[in-house]
Amino acid sequence: MSTQVLAQKERKLFSELLQAYEQKQLSKGRKIADQILKKYPQHGETMCMKGLVMVHLGERDAGIALIREGMRKDLQSHICWHVWALIQKGGHNYEEALKSYTMALKIDKDNFNIIRETSILQTHTRQYDALVESRTSMLRLRPYVRVHWLGVATAHRLAGNIAEARRYMDHIDAFLRNVPARDPEYAEIVFFHICMLEELGEWQEALSLLDKKAKDRMLVDRPTIAEARARLFGKLKSTPEADSTQKEEWTQAAEQAWRELIDQNPDSQDYYKGFPRQCWYRSCLTDESREKALGILEEFSSKHPKTNTHQRLALAIAKGDKFKELVKPYIQRAFQKGIPSIFSDLKTLYTDPFKLASIQAIVEDIHSSVASTDPAPTSPDPTDYVWTLYFLAQHYSSLGQYQKTLEILQTAIEHTPTLPELYMTKARVLKRAGDPFGAVRAMDEARKLDGQDRYVNTKSGKYRLRAGMINEGRTTSLGCSPRGVPPGLDLWEMQALHYLTELGDAQRRLGKFHHALKTYYSIQTMFTNFREEQYDFHMYSIRKGMLNSYLAMLGWEDHLPSHAAYIHAAVWTARIWTQLYDDPSIIKSLHPPEPSGEVSKKALNKAKKAAHKATADTSQDYDDASLQKVVRVKQNEDKGLEPPSVKDDDPEGLKLVTAEDPLERASKMLGSLGDFGKDRIDVNVTVFDVAIRQKKYLRAAQALRRAHAQDPQDAEVHVRIVELAKAVASLGDDLSEMVKSVLDEAVAVMKPAEVSLDAFNSQYLQRHSFSGPGILASAKASRALDGPREEVENLVFTALGEGVRLRVEDGLTILGYLQDIRSERAEEFRIECDGKFGLSKVFKNSEEQAALMRQCVDPRDENEVETVF
Repeated sequence: MSTQVLAQKERKLFSELLQAYEQKQLSKGRKIADQILKKYPQHGETMCMKGLVMVHLGERDAGIALIREGMRKDLQSHICWHVWALIQKGGHNYEEALKSYTMALKIDKDNFNIIRETSILQTHTRQYDALVESRTSMLRLRPYVRVHWLGVATAHRLAGNIAEARRYMDHIDAFLRNVPARDPEYAEIVFFHICMLEELGEWQEALSLLDKKAKDRMLVDRPTIAEARARLFGKLKSTPEADSTQKEEWTQAAEQAWRELIDQNPDSQDYYKGFPRQCWYRSCLTDESREKALGILEEFSSKHPKTNTHQRLALAIAKGDKFKELVKPYIQRAFQKGIPSIFSDLKTLYTDPFKLASIQAIVEDIHSSVASTDPAPTSPDPTDYVWTLYFLAQHYSSLGQYQKTLEILQTAIEHTPTLPELYMTKARVLKRAGDPFGAVRAMDEARKLDGQDRYVNTKSGKYRLRAGMINEGRTTSLGCSPRGVPPGLDLWEMQALHYLTELGDAQRRLGKFHHALKTYYSIQTMFTNFREEQYDFHMYSIRKGMLNSYLAMLGWEDHLPSHAAYIHAAVWTARIWTQLYDDPSIIKSLHPPEPSGEVSKKALNKAKKAAHKATADTSQDYDDASLQKVVRVKQNEDKGLEPPSVKDDDPEGLKLVTAEDPLERASKMLGSLGDFGKDRIDVNVTVFDVAIRQKKYLRAAQALRRAHAQDPQDAEVHVRIVELAKAVASLGDDLSEMVKSVLDEAVAVMKPAEVSLDAFNSQYLQRHSFSGPGILASAKASRALDGPREEVENLVFTALGEGVRLRVEDGLTILGYLQDIRSERAEEFRIECDGKFGLSKVFKNSEEQAALMRQCVDPRDENEVETVF
């Protein structure tokens, strides 16, 4: 280890080097470093600084090598550790960067810049206890800066020490002087203080602070002030120490506060939820409380007749004739005003059979009153008729009566052929009925009526993807993108999760697992970017005093893995890896065949040239402003500390699918969910599938028990119970007695020990003999128990029997299972389903589906489709 000490002249140069780096004068800094190293070639700090400058200049590998060498020369320098921490942080390796900052602080514990960077990393990695120490050190070094007091209070709040955070906020409130009235930053600090008092149960003190600051004109947001007062009054009435008189006074004050808020914004459901005497959100209501609640809502309705919120709340709690009395004018008003979303508003009431039947009868009665025998019905307002038909179509579609729905929609389209909503609903009905190609054509009709509507354009692209038309779906989804943007880039930069999810699913359904994996992993990358983007806010939010919003952002970031798109991508990624593990021959089928012969090679070279030309043409489409931006970037010598983006050498995913550790990759993807998804059956079943193949039986049993707790009768859970019980029974002496006993106990919880697996499966089939998924689950379990193939196939075909609840999706799943086990009766099942589901086209053979797909691309092929059929 070198202990070279710089002379006074070189020490001055080294200070100039640090200053040049801070000012981003990189070329100058490199010259100064070379000048120092010429005389002191073993000076570690200078070597590290030169390496840091080289990384900024784009010489990353050489710069990092020089930094490593410099650190070996002087491990006792905080500058060396600081430089290495910057490199690690630039590479998003935050844990290692934090370790380096910790080493630097051991050498120079009062270096404020290092402490500040350490606190940011501790927040980013959620090490809140250590964050308290760092923020306290910053406050100790600079006690007269308000931001550092806020930083300590925030750190204690994040660490769960709310009482200590409140103590610091009291100090801040005490020493702040000469704050201008209506200062937004100070107002945010006051609200943060009030929220902490509220969490501590100090409601009276919080209310006093709120009233005082509002009276002093220190608070800006009037709605927030009113909401906080109403909320605090509502909590004060539940104070156990208060007498009945005081509680009644607070109740009246809370009621008055919420009434004022409702008067200001009668459409806000949150205000109705906060109403102290409300009972419209309770799960159980007595006749007396129901009448009382309806009386209050009627009072609001008379005061705000143009608002729907209180009327909709009344529909949720009313029953019998009262419901009919309220819902009829509600529906009529929506039809007269032409509100397309009225069905979406009312469909949550369909869980009550009486309300469903009442709504159907009322709308049918309205339909009869506005219809006539003429082909073109007339009424005082012709739009009443079309909106009535629109509602009826959605109503019967939700009940699964697709043929009747299409007839209603055809009548509506003949009446008003220029309404896009009718064609969109028709597309949705066809999709549910199993005709994705007809759904594409119907959605295209809607898109032609309003070519500038991005929502309709997005739906059209999504429906194409669901029909297996990936290229057409991508082109349609890019219809509203700027010119010159490479395909897919605009949707990626806009973080279009809906597009990527549908794209991955379409690729998976077509068996393009390599493409699907790339798409699902790109979704994971997108969520990683979400997490990375919070870094810059850790100091900015505290400096600007936006503490409540900052805490809400951290909470949102912590729950990112619970997003439905992320869970969906993780589950299907793991399932694809599991499928590749079970059948490695799939990997070979994904690789394109090698070109044979001179003609094939020429065709391949021609395709490459065409692709290169298309790329060149796309690059030329960028406008002058974009080109100037590129030139400015090239002229900028600072390349930053982040590693340069690596060109994807596997854009097709063919190398990815050949990975030697598919189960490890699946387990890692599922592990990224953390504790999120443990209440979902699909996640737990997938975890089981991976763990059982890894022979991690305890983990498999744990996941299966969680799934069993969610729904013991779930079809997929039943199959896994049989698989686990069979695997545990075959283990023998391979596991310790302790592990074996735990597994036996887990199986006994889900399957009675005295019941054999065959009997267990038979009992399940008896309970679910009229359920398509239940019959399939029993067949899978029978095959797992080495049942005869003929018996399994006969059991599967009972799903086509009379009275069995079989949806199109269930039929496709069963057909896929028969194809997976290479059953000779798969074609027979397809033909049976094609006849059973009259509107469906997904059970057509490959030639017929290809013709239907061509018709979606070019409607002129309709005659060809008729010929094929």
